[in-house]
Amino acid sequence: MRTKHGRRGFAPGPGFMDWANQPDPFRRYDGAEFLALPLVAGPADVDFSSLDRAGSVPPRGLDAENLSLFLELSLGLTAWKEYQGSRWALRANPSSGNLHPSECTLLAPPIEGVCEQPGIFHYAPLDHGLELLQAPGMRTLAPLIGDDGTSFLAILSSVHWRESWKYGERAYRYCQHDAGHALGSIRYAAALLGWRARLLAEPSDAELAALAGLDRTDLFAHGESEVPDFCIAVDAGAPADMEAGTWGRAAPDTAAGEWLGTPNRLSEQHVRWRAIDDVEASAAKPRTESANFTESTKAGAERSDFGIAATDIIRRRRSAVAMDGTTGMDKEAFLGVLARTLPRAGSVPWDGFPFAPALSLALFVHRVGGLPPGLYLFARGLDHAERLRAVAPDFIWREPVGGDLPLYLLTEGDLRNAARAVSCGQDIAADGAFSLGMIADFSGIIEAEGPWAYRRLHWEAGLIGQVLYLEAEAAGRRATGIGCFFDDEMMEILGHDVGPEREAWRSLYHFTVGGAVDDDRLATLDAYHHLPEERRTRA
Repeated sequence: MRTKHGRRGFAPGPGFMDWANQPDPFRRYDGAEFLALPLVAGPADVDFSSLDRAGSVPPRGLDAENLSLFLELSLGLTAWKEYQGSRWALRANPSSGNLHPSECTLLAPPIEGVCEQPGIFHYAPLDHGLELLQAPGMRTLAPLIGDDGTSFLAILSSVHWRESWKYGERAYRYCQHDAGHALGSIRYAAALLGWRARLLAEPSDAELAALAGLDRTDLFAHGESEVPDFCIAVDAGAPADMEAGTWGRAAPDTAAGEWLGTPNRLSEQHVRWRAIDDVEASAAKPRTESANFTESTKAGAERSDFGIAATDIIRRRRSAVAMDGTTGMDKEAFLGVLARTLPRAGSVPWDGFPFAPALSLALFVHRVGGLPPGLYLFARGLDHAERLRAVAPDFIWREPVGGDLPLYLLTEGDLRNAARAVSCGQDIAADGAFSLGMIADFSGIIEAEGPWAYRRLHWEAGLIGQVLYLEAEAAGRRATGIGCFFDDEMMEILGHDVGPEREAWRSLYHFTVGGAVDDDRLATLDAYHHLPEERRTRA
């Protein structure tokens, strides 16, 4: 696969940073009506631990303040950083290189304090508001969102150019990771409000593009088109009952409607990466059957309150840029983090992801009290332990903790150099409490579900990453995703150095958790300091 990195070379990329043409990270629709949303502090009494299980927080109504809080905590700004005259925004949803390819379109009912009529809206995080793209009427939207005014749809899409500007051909997979991060952000933000949010597996890319106005390719600057990722149903009340065939009927109605606003140009010049064009076409999602996987046999232990408001955890989440090389983590906290990556019945965010777990975690444990350093496997994927043991029987395969957690010690020893080397020589993979690679039976899933499943595997990786980000924050640590790693060399570490299994199994995303080193040269500014004073006061 041409987008793999390895010791012999890296995937094709630009080779330099063309700062003059860095894409604008904020999409706006010129000429569209802008509806400002109020800034809201949010509930201080909802502990982060309360988000573990769906239904543990009483649902709040769908109004202007709650919709505003939902969007801010899922896709909004959390701070600005400044250094030597340069300033950049941080967001609730992490992104590779902080480049943010993800955009969001809402299909919403009339909402008190926001809009008197149903509409299709683009969320503009810079100014924290909605841009009205179309007002199709409830006859068109009701089959999708119900008619009781408590549900809406969020269509996520990606501007691949924002990532390929820096990363070249490998950018496509990073956009899928970011979509998974955004899915996690949305599910956690919904849980804080007592709402439900679930990815809908059925609609095709073409149907989502028509619903969000993304099929109007003549309006987007050349090289700056948006491609649908997926659609999320968000319910403040009872879920909308969607009939069979709804997608096929609703998409043509919105496509034929009157669209408002013109998407802004993101950069003056562009580089076309044909490999991204090719995979974008081959991995386009057709209409598929519904999916609703739930797992109840691997339930983790209930935990006590952290004593930290969920709003604080979400707003202060940051991606570590360096680890201190000394801070570890105790075994209980480590196992708690791993447990939250397992799908359980009614568990957040996994109740919003309808596919069976396909990724397991290959862990480099460096500094976890009570566990020997070494290489471990956390077998999230169904039958992964048995299949991987058959490929690499010479490992120890000892279960060091017992119980319901599928954790296996493969080999003991100091693997900091190996972790560093396989992550493109980055110290951050060796200097934390642990790092990991997310591995999947790549070929098996693609053969069973079709090429589009490439994307959902990377969404799952991003969703796992979002769990790691927030759980690390709650444990007093920091995390960061690692997109630069040597694909085949990672599988060699796991014993896949010969035979067909080497190509069947692949590592899709790497991560590290530990004690972060902050850069004290950077100044921090409030997330919405740039808004007019009358908008900056939080309700």
